[in-house]
Amino acid sequence: MIFWAIFGYLLGSVPFGLVITRALGLGDLRQIGSGNIGATNVLRTGNKGAALATLLLDSGKGAIAVLLARHFGGETAAEMAGAAAFLGHCFPIWLRFKGGKGVATFLGTLIALCWPVGLIACATWAVTAAVTRISSLSALLAAALAPAFAWGLGRPDIAAAAAFMAVLIVIRHHANIRRLLAGTEPRIGRK
Repeated sequence: MIFWAIFGYLLGSVPFGLVITRALGLGDLRQIGSGNIGATNVLRTGNKGAALATLLLDSGKGAIAVLLARHFGGETAAEMAGAAAFLGHCFPIWLRFKGGKGVATFLGTLIALCWPVGLIACATWAVTAAVTRISSLSALLAAALAPAFAWGLGRPDIAAAAAFMAVLIVIRHHANIRRLLAGTEPRIGRK
């Protein structure tokens, strides 16, 4: 279990948004927009391809951690590796523990742990984003409802993992929550 936790954490710690924007000459992502290293902030650079690549890689690192751990270590190892990958994204060792908010890694981890729960959470994010055009609100709603989705589908183990990650997502979005309450949270696609 310790191996899978370390593996998941190190994989999750890879800051793909920062790597992609630097490779494309878009500057230091931490100095753009919100300063976050995730796909929503990459989108603020105006490069949709870079944002999509960041989204896929950030979600993929959670999924890969889960799938490899499940294959070699079983279901408990998969849950451990997924949670650790999520923590790695939020608190990456390579960036002095100042990482992203974890939404894409959360969704990728959920899809790999229990694909129906993950897909419902993704659909919740997508519908909320389409209606409100506010990424943080979409993330908060998807994260908050994911444990209930898992519980409703008879997966209390996944509900517990989702609840752990959801709490951290809410904490990581504290500034967004203040802006949502003030009506000043930026819309998706705004540079």
